[in-house]
Amino acid sequence: MPFKKKEIKLRIVFMGTSDLSEKILDGLLTEKYNLVGVYTKIDKKVGRKQEMTSPKVKLLAEKNQLPVFQPKTFRSEEAIKELRDLKPDLIVVAAYGKILPKSVLEIPGFGCINVHVSLLPKYRGPSPVQNALLCGEKETGTTIMLMDEGVDTGDLLSQRKLDIQPNDTTSSLMLKLAEQGTQLLLETLPRWIERKIQPSKQDHFHASLCQLIEREDGHIIWEDDAQNIFNKYRALTPWPGIFAYWKNESAVVRLKLISIDLQKKNSQQKRNCGEVFEIGCDIGVQTIKGVILLKEIQKEGKKATDIKSFINGHPKFIGSILF
Repeated sequence: MPFKKKEIKLRIVFMGTSDLSEKILDGLLTEKYNLVGVYTKIDKKVGRKQEMTSPKVKLLAEKNQLPVFQPKTFRSEEAIKELRDLKPDLIVVAAYGKILPKSVLEIPGFGCINVHVSLLPKYRGPSPVQNALLCGEKETGTTIMLMDEGVDTGDLLSQRKLDIQPNDTTSSLMLKLAEQGTQLLLETLPRWIERKIQPSKQDHFHASLCQLIEREDGHIIWEDDAQNIFNKYRALTPWPGIFAYWKNESAVVRLKLISIDLQKKNSQQKRNCGEVFEIGCDIGVQTIKGVILLKEIQKEGKKATDIKSFINGHPKFIGSILF
């Protein structure tokens, strides 16, 4: 008799925290999978007012009356027992933000499946989309993998490629990958449950690891190539964003570069790296090779503004050196 997804009664636990996780959880709910519990990271304080905020995954789970669990760690016997008591046949993980120990991985009979937004073995780790953009990749994709004790080292169940567009940022690319990842997972799960997939080993020789993204990584060094700077802007949008420093009279001001564009060729006139100048109707900043065009910037503690409005209030910005 042909397999029917609606007959699946497996007990599934979902683990995730990010916007990607919310999208995938929503897909599982839409397809009416038997979710018996949702794990996510603990609530945290965000914003200037430091308001306690729950992950979107938690809010979605509560809206659908699913039990939510937020253990700080799986090292305690209590946390392991709590998970074991749910009697999961399968655990689905997507951007959870925690490494699962062997004691968790061994609980479900169908294993722990992870949705990872890169073409493994490339870009293992917590920031694969940012790293793909930093490196100027032309394509990325989604991998559904069977988890082991390593960091994204498990056997592959399925993969799908996705072209990266020249102006994609982490924000826009994550939206596409969330859609792709959800669809690929929903196609893979029935086949895995029916034992129609033979897992394949990763080529560990060609593996690459992600660098951890930190706030200060957004500082622009103008002695770099304009293409590299533009890739950094794409990778670090929306967080942590890119910035430079400007000496305004006697004060040094931190400027967040909200929106920029790229001109690969240098202007004919020789300029210093970091020098701000007019280039036609645009405002450019000289790099070692090529020009970064400023579109929208923000002084620290102030609202973002378009570059022309900023110059109207700060005419000496033209000719200054950013660092």
